[in-house]
Amino acid sequence: MSLKAALERLLGGRCYHMVEFFAHPEHAPTWAAAFRGELPDWESLLTGYVAGVDTPICEFWRPLAEAYPDAPVLLSHRADEDVWFASLEKTVLAQARAAREQGMPGWAAALPADQRDAAVEVFGRLGGTVFGSLDDPAVIKDAYRRRLEEVRAAVPADRLVEWQPGDGWEPLCAALGVAVPAEPFPHENTTADFVARVERGRSPG
Repeated sequence: MSLKAALERLLGGRCYHMVEFFAHPEHAPTWAAAFRGELPDWESLLTGYVAGVDTPICEFWRPLAEAYPDAPVLLSHRADEDVWFASLEKTVLAQARAAREQGMPGWAAALPADQRDAAVEVFGRLGGTVFGSLDDPAVIKDAYRRRLEEVRAAVPADRLVEWQPGDGWEPLCAALGVAVPAEPFPHENTTADFVARVERGRSPG
């Protein structure tokens, strides 16, 4: 959430993030189709957005890099993969496990059938094709390392921007050609907090 807020501050527009997936369940069928290989019209899906981070948009970094050839490619990662895994487990993995074990994440229960089914499919795809597992930390961390290697190998150095929490404004501003803001780097609520709010707001009854 902090990186989303920072990019929105620097670019003056919205950044697509997992919270947007929850806030706009009408996007779920489009993302589900994308995971099946039916890529969307990115301009249509992302109208009003100026950047994208986090799941599900980050899973399509290759086609997006081709669709927006002048945009920097931001590779956000953690120095400690155990810290990354702990965050993932509270957010994406929690939702994917709920989809597997309960048939759907709790927040999806009240959605129209097409959106609900698509949301379940998206989180199922994360376990099956993105991470390789929802339960084995070693498999998931290996997928994380491979993703970092794939991006570094595919994206030219002059286009790739590597960033870790703690790096602050400077790497982002240098890549975007904008001034470093005077205010501190954002520290927003976690995605897990947002998911909890969504579940409270959409629980049946």
